[in-house]
Amino acid sequence: MTHKINQLLESQGWLLADGATGTNLFNMGLEAGEAPELWNDQQPDKITALYKSSVDAGSDLFLTNSFGGNYSRLKLHNAQTRVRELNRIAAEIGREVADKMDRLVIVAGSMGPTGEIMQPVGTLSHASAVEMFHEQAEGLKEGGADVLWVETLSAREEFLAAAEGIALAGMPWCGTMSFDTAGRTMMGLTSTDMVKMVAKIGNAPLAFGANCGVGASDLLRTLMGFAEENPALPLISKGNAGIPKYVDGHIHYDGTPELMAEYALMARNTGASIIGGCCGTMPEHLSAMRAALESHVKGDKPSLGEIAAKIGPFSSEFDGTGENSGPKPREKRRRRR
Repeated sequence: MTHKINQLLESQGWLLADGATGTNLFNMGLEAGEAPELWNDQQPDKITALYKSSVDAGSDLFLTNSFGGNYSRLKLHNAQTRVRELNRIAAEIGREVADKMDRLVIVAGSMGPTGEIMQPVGTLSHASAVEMFHEQAEGLKEGGADVLWVETLSAREEFLAAAEGIALAGMPWCGTMSFDTAGRTMMGLTSTDMVKMVAKIGNAPLAFGANCGVGASDLLRTLMGFAEENPALPLISKGNAGIPKYVDGHIHYDGTPELMAEYALMARNTGASIIGGCCGTMPEHLSAMRAALESHVKGDKPSLGEIAAKIGPFSSEFDGTGENSGPKPREKRRRRR
């Protein structure tokens, strides 16, 4: 049976994903160091409002509040025994929001990195990682998620473990990685590496791509790298709303709705068919992105110069591919903002 994602892509040629989870929750009162996933149980009205704000702004697909909902991350908050429950609730709230709409809206179960480094560099075994992703996947499945959405990963080994864990749950999925180290992920993968990796996965995703990273310009350059490999699957682009800046005690992203509208058009022209925002992307950004995509036809692929001129300069000279190997992988993880 054709998945809902493919149905939308066939009918309108593209679909608008959602924006930031963390940024919006912080604006609702989430404190630094607090686990957002606990709000699924403690503040369900706010999670409902989070989801609804994206849908009302025009999103065809939104991610559940479950980015850090795996055993390893929830253990930091003494909630490791609640993995399945918290993920189920996150998806149930999303299902309720989506089912009230008079159009097709897709509930995507967010699954972020474990927060641990996998063997042989770190201590997390493949079997343990698969178990973590499987447990989370089962909770999101029980809650009614349409698709699972692996995001912000950096390591090849972790991406493959996620694919295996999701296969055990029998769920369709999409996957994105974060390219934020001179065109590479923190663990050294390039855009070309990801295309080749995805092509070999037995439990292939419905779509793949990039999210987060440094800024929208860098993400578009990574997207260009994907497209040059002529992948068989649809491409995902979820860029940050500008660059983070510390203003009056808070992190503020400087991307305007107008800039994100331009980014959305460039992402589609570069080859993405699933387009959204990541850190700093608010409902007003999504509304502008939707309006731009609806009012413009797909155009020519932009050049690097056009991207830099309209979206902003690149953070590094190279895209991580070719002879420019870039910096060595860094052993750290970030939470999605």
